[in-house]
Amino acid sequence: MTAQPRLSIGLPVYNGEEYLAESLDALLGQTYEDFELVITDNASTDGTQDICRKYVARDSRIRYTRLPRNIGAAPNHNHVFTQCRGELFKWASHDDLYARTLLERCVEALDEHPEVILAHADQAVIDEHGQVKVPYEYTLATASRRAPERFRSMLFEPGGDDFYGVMRADVLRRVKPHDSYHHADRTFVTEIGLHGPFHQVPELLYFRRDHPTRAERANPSKRSRCVNLDPRRAGRLHPTPRLLAEYVWGFVSAIQRAPLSAADRRACYRHLVEWAASRAKPGAGERVEDRAPVDPAKLTVCVDDIVAGREGRSGRQG
Repeated sequence: MTAQPRLSIGLPVYNGEEYLAESLDALLGQTYEDFELVITDNASTDGTQDICRKYVARDSRIRYTRLPRNIGAAPNHNHVFTQCRGELFKWASHDDLYARTLLERCVEALDEHPEVILAHADQAVIDEHGQVKVPYEYTLATASRRAPERFRSMLFEPGGDDFYGVMRADVLRRVKPHDSYHHADRTFVTEIGLHGPFHQVPELLYFRRDHPTRAERANPSKRSRCVNLDPRRAGRLHPTPRLLAEYVWGFVSAIQRAPLSAADRRACYRHLVEWAASRAKPGAGERVEDRAPVDPAKLTVCVDDIVAGREGRSGRQG
Protein backbone atom coordinates (compact mmCIF):
# COMPACT_ATOMS: atom_id res chain seq x y z
CA MET A 1 0.00 0.00 0.00
CA THR A 2 1.25 3.52 -0.79
CA ALA A 3 1.41 6.27 1.84
CA GLN A 4 -1.73 7.74 0.23
CA PRO A 5 -3.89 4.75 -0.73
CA ARG A 6 -5.81 5.13 -3.95
CA LEU A 7 -8.89 3.32 -2.63
CA SER A 8 -10.54 3.60 0.75
CA ILE A 9 -12.91 0.94 2.04
CA GLY A 10 -15.23 2.09 4.81
CA LEU A 11 -16.69 -0.63 7.02
CA PRO A 12 -19.21 0.61 9.62
CA VAL A 13 -20.14 -2.17 12.03
CA TYR A 14 -22.31 -2.87 15.06
CA ASN A 15 -22.27 -6.27 16.80
CA GLY A 16 -20.86 -8.04 13.78
CA GLU A 17 -18.82 -10.78 15.47
CA GLU A 18 -20.63 -13.66 13.73
CA TYR A 19 -19.42 -12.90 10.20
CA LEU A 20 -16.87 -10.10 10.57
CA ALA A 21 -13.69 -12.18 10.39
CA GLU A 22 -14.88 -13.97 7.26
CA SER A 23 -15.66 -10.68 5.56
CA LEU A 24 -12.32 -9.14 6.57
CA ASP A 25 -10.49 -12.14 5.15
CA ALA A 26 -12.28 -11.71 1.83
CA LEU A 27 -11.40 -8.00 1.69
CA LEU A 28 -7.78 -8.41 2.74
CA GLY A 29 -7.31 -11.26 0.25
CA GLN A 30 -8.10 -9.04 -2.75
CA THR A 31 -5.75 -9.04 -5.73
CA TYR A 32 -5.92 -5.24 -5.71
CA GLU A 33 -3.92 -4.12 -2.67
CA ASP A 34 -3.58 -0.33 -2.81
CA PHE A 35 -6.30 0.41 -0.30
CA GLU A 36 -6.94 1.33 3.30
CA LEU A 37 -9.67 -0.36 5.31
CA VAL A 38 -11.29 1.99 7.81
CA ILE A 39 -13.56 0.35 10.40
CA THR A 40 -15.83 2.43 12.62
CA ASP A 41 -17.36 0.38 15.41
CA ASN A 42 -20.73 1.73 16.54
CA ALA A 43 -20.12 0.91 20.25
CA SER A 44 -20.59 -2.84 19.75
CA THR A 45 -21.43 -4.91 22.82
CA ASP A 46 -20.20 -8.27 21.47
CA GLY A 47 -16.75 -9.45 20.38
CA THR A 48 -16.46 -7.06 17.44
CA GLN A 49 -13.80 -4.91 19.11
CA ASP A 50 -11.54 -7.89 19.88
CA ILE A 51 -11.81 -9.17 16.30
CA CYS A 52 -10.97 -5.77 14.86
CA ARG A 53 -7.96 -5.24 17.09
CA LYS A 54 -6.56 -8.65 16.14
CA TYR A 55 -6.78 -7.76 12.45
CA VAL A 56 -5.26 -4.32 13.03
CA ALA A 57 -2.23 -6.03 14.55
CA ARG A 58 -1.91 -8.28 11.49
CA ASP A 59 -2.44 -5.84 8.61
CA SER A 60 -1.13 -2.29 8.34
CA ARG A 61 -3.86 -1.26 5.91
CA ILE A 62 -6.53 -1.32 8.64
CA ARG A 63 -7.53 1.63 10.82
CA TYR A 64 -10.04 0.98 13.59
CA THR A 65 -12.10 3.47 15.59
CA ARG A 66 -14.61 2.63 18.29
CA LEU A 67 -17.36 5.22 18.76
CA PRO A 68 -18.31 6.03 22.38
CA ARG A 69 -22.02 5.43 21.68
CA ASN A 70 -24.27 3.91 19.03
CA ILE A 71 -25.11 6.78 16.68
CA GLY A 72 -27.14 4.62 14.27
CA ALA A 73 -26.25 2.89 11.03
CA ALA A 74 -26.77 5.87 8.70
CA PRO A 75 -24.64 8.39 10.67
CA ASN A 76 -21.95 5.71 11.05
CA HIS A 77 -21.89 5.14 7.28
CA ASN A 78 -21.48 8.89 6.78
CA HIS A 79 -18.85 9.10 9.51
CA VAL A 80 -16.63 6.37 8.12
CA PHE A 81 -16.53 8.14 4.76
CA THR A 82 -15.20 11.31 6.42
CA GLN A 83 -12.30 9.26 7.83
CA CYS A 84 -11.16 8.01 4.42
CA ARG A 85 -8.40 9.47 2.24
CA GLY A 86 -8.56 7.70 -1.13
CA GLU A 87 -9.67 9.17 -4.45
CA LEU A 88 -11.89 6.09 -4.75
CA PHE A 89 -14.25 4.83 -2.07
CA LYS A 90 -16.27 1.73 -1.28
CA TRP A 91 -18.57 0.89 1.60
CA ALA A 92 -18.29 -2.69 2.84
CA SER A 93 -20.60 -4.69 5.08
CA HIS A 94 -19.38 -6.84 7.94
CA ASP A 95 -21.33 -9.87 6.73
CA ASP A 96 -20.81 -9.90 2.94
CA LEU A 97 -18.22 -11.80 0.90
CA TYR A 98 -16.16 -10.78 -2.11
CA ALA A 99 -14.38 -12.68 -4.85
CA ARG A 100 -10.66 -11.94 -4.89
CA THR A 101 -10.77 -9.85 -8.08
CA LEU A 102 -13.76 -7.65 -7.18
CA LEU A 103 -11.76 -4.52 -6.35
CA GLU A 104 -9.34 -5.05 -9.24
CA ARG A 105 -12.14 -5.34 -11.80
CA CYS A 106 -13.99 -2.30 -10.45
CA VAL A 107 -10.88 -0.08 -10.37
CA GLU A 108 -9.99 -1.20 -13.89
CA ALA A 109 -13.47 -0.22 -15.07
CA LEU A 110 -13.15 3.26 -13.56
CA ASP A 111 -9.72 3.71 -15.15
CA GLU A 112 -10.90 2.56 -18.57
CA HIS A 113 -14.08 4.67 -18.50
CA PRO A 114 -13.36 8.14 -17.07
CA GLU A 115 -17.00 9.16 -17.49
CA VAL A 116 -18.12 6.37 -15.13
CA ILE A 117 -18.53 7.42 -11.50
CA LEU A 118 -19.30 4.04 -9.89
CA ALA A 119 -18.34 0.46 -10.74
CA HIS A 120 -19.78 -2.70 -9.26
CA ALA A 121 -20.08 -6.38 -10.21
CA ASP A 122 -22.78 -8.98 -10.56
CA GLN A 123 -23.93 -10.51 -7.29
CA ALA A 124 -25.61 -13.43 -5.64
CA VAL A 125 -27.37 -13.67 -2.28
CA ILE A 126 -25.86 -16.17 0.16
CA ASP A 127 -27.27 -17.54 3.41
CA GLU A 128 -25.78 -17.62 6.89
CA HIS A 129 -23.66 -20.62 5.92
CA GLY A 130 -22.25 -19.01 2.79
CA GLN A 131 -24.38 -21.09 0.43
CA VAL A 132 -25.75 -19.35 -2.65
CA LYS A 133 -29.50 -18.74 -2.42
CA VAL A 134 -30.31 -16.40 -5.29
CA PRO A 135 -28.05 -15.17 -8.10
CA TYR A 136 -29.60 -12.58 -10.36
CA GLU A 137 -29.03 -10.54 -13.48
CA TYR A 138 -28.40 -6.81 -13.24
CA THR A 139 -31.06 -5.09 -15.34
CA LEU A 140 -30.75 -1.42 -14.33
CA ALA A 141 -29.98 1.08 -17.08
CA THR A 142 -27.37 2.85 -14.96
CA ALA A 143 -24.82 2.71 -17.80
CA SER A 144 -26.93 5.07 -19.93
CA ARG A 145 -25.38 8.40 -20.82
CA ARG A 146 -28.79 10.03 -20.27
CA ALA A 147 -29.51 11.00 -16.66
CA PRO A 148 -33.33 10.71 -16.99
CA GLU A 149 -32.98 7.15 -18.30
CA ARG A 150 -30.74 6.20 -15.38
CA PHE A 151 -33.15 7.88 -12.98
CA ARG A 152 -36.22 6.11 -14.38
CA SER A 153 -34.52 2.73 -14.23
CA MET A 154 -33.51 3.17 -10.60
CA LEU A 155 -37.07 4.18 -9.75
CA PHE A 156 -38.82 1.27 -11.41
CA GLU A 157 -36.35 -1.65 -11.41
CA PRO A 158 -35.78 -3.74 -8.26
CA GLY A 159 -32.32 -2.69 -6.96
CA GLY A 160 -28.84 -3.76 -7.51
CA ASP A 161 -26.49 -3.17 -4.66
CA ASP A 162 -24.72 -0.21 -6.24
CA PHE A 163 -24.49 1.31 -2.76
CA TYR A 164 -21.57 -1.10 -2.25
CA GLY A 165 -19.82 -0.27 -5.52
CA VAL A 166 -16.45 1.42 -5.93
CA MET A 167 -17.12 5.10 -6.57
CA ARG A 168 -15.26 8.32 -7.13
CA ALA A 169 -14.98 10.03 -3.76
CA ASP A 170 -15.26 13.54 -5.19
CA VAL A 171 -18.72 12.70 -6.58
CA LEU A 172 -19.80 11.23 -3.26
CA ARG A 173 -18.87 14.50 -1.55
CA ARG A 174 -21.25 16.38 -3.85
CA VAL A 175 -24.41 14.47 -2.88
CA LYS A 176 -26.44 14.76 0.29
CA PRO A 177 -25.21 12.35 3.02
CA HIS A 178 -27.11 9.15 3.64
CA ASP A 179 -30.36 9.88 5.48
CA SER A 180 -32.50 7.65 7.73
CA TYR A 181 -36.06 7.73 6.38
CA HIS A 182 -37.73 4.74 4.69
CA HIS A 183 -35.60 3.47 1.75
CA ALA A 184 -33.11 6.31 2.19
CA ASP A 185 -30.46 4.13 0.56
CA ARG A 186 -32.47 4.13 -2.68
CA THR A 187 -32.73 7.91 -2.92
CA PHE A 188 -29.05 8.18 -1.97
CA VAL A 189 -27.83 5.90 -4.78
CA THR A 190 -30.30 7.46 -7.22
CA GLU A 191 -28.84 10.89 -6.53
CA ILE A 192 -25.35 9.53 -7.18
CA GLY A 193 -26.66 8.17 -10.48
CA LEU A 194 -27.83 11.63 -11.52
CA HIS A 195 -24.18 12.73 -11.54
CA GLY A 196 -22.99 10.16 -14.06
CA PRO A 197 -23.21 6.59 -15.39
CA PHE A 198 -22.33 3.40 -13.54
CA HIS A 199 -20.52 0.36 -14.89
CA GLN A 200 -21.57 -3.18 -13.99
CA VAL A 201 -18.70 -5.66 -14.32
CA PRO A 202 -20.29 -8.74 -15.94
CA GLU A 203 -18.73 -11.20 -13.50
CA LEU A 204 -20.27 -12.69 -10.39
CA LEU A 205 -17.91 -11.26 -7.77
CA TYR A 206 -20.06 -9.92 -4.93
CA PHE A 207 -21.96 -12.07 -2.43
CA ARG A 208 -24.50 -10.36 -0.19
CA ARG A 209 -25.35 -12.34 2.91
CA ASP A 210 -28.99 -12.65 3.95
CA HIS A 211 -29.43 -14.03 7.46
CA PRO A 212 -31.90 -13.76 10.37
CA THR A 213 -29.92 -11.07 12.21
CA ARG A 214 -29.43 -8.86 9.15
CA ALA A 215 -30.78 -5.36 9.81
CA GLU A 216 -33.76 -5.68 7.47
CA ARG A 217 -34.73 -9.06 8.96
CA ALA A 218 -34.20 -8.02 12.57
CA ASN A 219 -36.22 -4.83 12.02
CA PRO A 220 -39.26 -5.88 9.95
CA SER A 221 -41.32 -2.69 10.26
CA LYS A 222 -40.59 0.58 8.49
CA ARG A 223 -40.29 2.44 11.78
CA SER A 224 -37.94 -0.07 13.39
CA ARG A 225 -35.68 -0.04 10.32
CA CYS A 226 -35.54 3.75 10.42
CA VAL A 227 -34.77 3.76 14.14
CA ASN A 228 -31.95 1.30 13.43
CA LEU A 229 -30.63 3.74 10.86
CA ASP A 230 -30.79 6.58 13.36
CA PRO A 231 -32.04 6.34 16.99
CA ARG A 232 -33.26 9.92 16.72
CA ARG A 233 -36.09 8.58 14.55
CA ALA A 234 -37.74 7.03 17.61
CA GLY A 235 -40.72 8.82 19.10
CA ARG A 236 -43.88 10.56 17.98
CA LEU A 237 -42.12 13.20 15.88
CA HIS A 238 -41.29 10.57 13.26
CA PRO A 239 -44.49 8.64 12.45
CA THR A 240 -44.54 6.28 9.47
CA PRO A 241 -46.35 8.78 7.17
CA ARG A 242 -43.51 11.25 7.71
CA LEU A 243 -40.89 8.58 6.93
CA LEU A 244 -42.70 7.77 3.68
CA ALA A 245 -43.13 11.43 2.75
CA GLU A 246 -39.43 12.05 3.29
CA TYR A 247 -38.72 9.10 0.99
CA VAL A 248 -40.64 10.67 -1.88
CA TRP A 249 -39.19 14.11 -1.13
CA GLY A 250 -35.73 12.54 -1.21
CA PHE A 251 -36.15 11.94 -4.94
CA VAL A 252 -37.51 15.46 -5.49
CA SER A 253 -34.61 17.10 -3.69
CA ALA A 254 -32.10 14.85 -5.50
CA ILE A 255 -33.41 16.15 -8.82
CA GLN A 256 -33.20 19.73 -7.53
CA ARG A 257 -29.56 19.36 -6.46
CA ALA A 258 -28.24 17.36 -9.42
CA PRO A 259 -26.23 19.00 -12.24
CA LEU A 260 -28.97 18.56 -14.87
CA SER A 261 -30.13 20.57 -17.86
CA ALA A 262 -33.61 22.06 -17.64
CA ALA A 263 -34.91 19.44 -20.09
CA ASP A 264 -33.40 16.54 -18.16
CA ARG A 265 -34.75 17.92 -14.89
CA ARG A 266 -38.27 18.07 -16.34
CA ALA A 267 -37.92 14.52 -17.66
CA CYS A 268 -36.87 13.27 -14.22
CA TYR A 269 -39.87 14.96 -12.60
CA ARG A 270 -42.17 13.27 -15.12
CA HIS A 271 -40.65 9.88 -14.33
CA LEU A 272 -41.09 10.55 -10.62
CA VAL A 273 -44.79 11.36 -11.03
CA GLU A 274 -45.24 8.19 -13.08
CA TRP A 275 -43.44 6.16 -10.42
CA ALA A 276 -45.51 7.61 -7.57
CA ALA A 277 -48.72 6.69 -9.41
CA SER A 278 -47.47 3.13 -9.91
CA ARG A 279 -46.78 2.34 -6.26
CA ALA A 280 -50.28 0.94 -5.69
CA LYS A 281 -49.79 -1.77 -8.31
CA PRO A 282 -49.22 -5.42 -7.21
CA GLY A 283 -45.57 -6.36 -7.02
CA ALA A 284 -44.39 -2.77 -6.74
CA GLY A 285 -42.24 -3.68 -3.75
CA GLU A 286 -40.56 -6.71 -5.31
CA ARG A 287 -37.29 -7.57 -3.60
CA VAL A 288 -34.10 -8.34 -5.46
CA GLU A 289 -34.19 -11.90 -4.06
CA ASP A 290 -37.30 -12.50 -6.19
CA ARG A 291 -35.48 -11.90 -9.46
CA ALA A 292 -34.95 -14.78 -11.90
CA PRO A 293 -31.65 -16.62 -11.34
CA VAL A 294 -28.73 -16.57 -13.71
CA ASP A 295 -26.88 -19.61 -15.00
CA PRO A 296 -25.82 -21.67 -11.91
CA ALA A 297 -22.65 -22.70 -13.74
CA LYS A 298 -21.31 -19.20 -13.10
CA LEU A 299 -21.45 -19.71 -9.35
CA THR A 300 -18.82 -22.36 -8.68
CA VAL A 301 -15.93 -20.29 -10.02
CA CYS A 302 -16.83 -17.28 -7.90
CA VAL A 303 -17.41 -19.14 -4.65
CA ASP A 304 -14.19 -21.07 -5.14
CA ASP A 305 -12.43 -17.76 -5.78
CA ILE A 306 -13.53 -16.50 -2.37
CA VAL A 307 -12.32 -19.67 -0.65
CA ALA A 308 -8.97 -19.35 -2.41
CA GLY A 309 -8.76 -15.79 -1.17
CA ARG A 310 -9.18 -16.91 2.43
CA GLU A 311 -6.70 -19.73 2.13
CA GLY A 312 -4.14 -17.68 0.24
CA ARG A 313 -4.24 -14.49 2.34
CA SER A 314 -1.14 -13.48 4.26
CA GLY A 315 -1.27 -10.76 6.89
CA ARG A 316 0.55 -7.49 6.22
CA GLN A 317 2.61 -6.39 9.17
CA GLY A 318 3.29 -2.84 10.23
